[in-house]
Amino acid sequence: MATITRLRKSRRMSQIVRHGSTIHLAGQIADDCSQAIEGQSQEVFGNIDALLAEIGLTKSSIVFAQMWLSDLADFAGMNSAWEAWVDPEDPPGRATCQVGLARAGARIEILITAAAEG
Repeated sequence: MATITRLRKSRRMSQIVRHGSTIHLAGQIADDCSQAIEGQSQEVFGNIDALLAEIGLTKSSIVFAQMWLSDLADFAGMNSAWEAWVDPEDPPGRATCQVGLARAGARIEILITAAAEG
């Protein structure tokens, strides 16, 4: 049985969960929800970069990204920020849908699954 490691734990959740070689990041949202979609997206991508770096990975390790937008009208703006950030040599699988987000003003939340060696 693979070991489960949880990092950046709180009573509610762990920001990083590793099970074997699979890495799950908790859903990431921007701290500054007053920004337009491009700014919120860039902040979320920075959060993802920081969490992956904490465990020695980069965005090229991302296997799948699940994006939730509070309004699909933000799809083009999010895609613009995504295309500037994503590793063009190793783009992950991805899905995007519209949902009601828990934090007022949040326009995007992203859940990441990544792969690590061993």
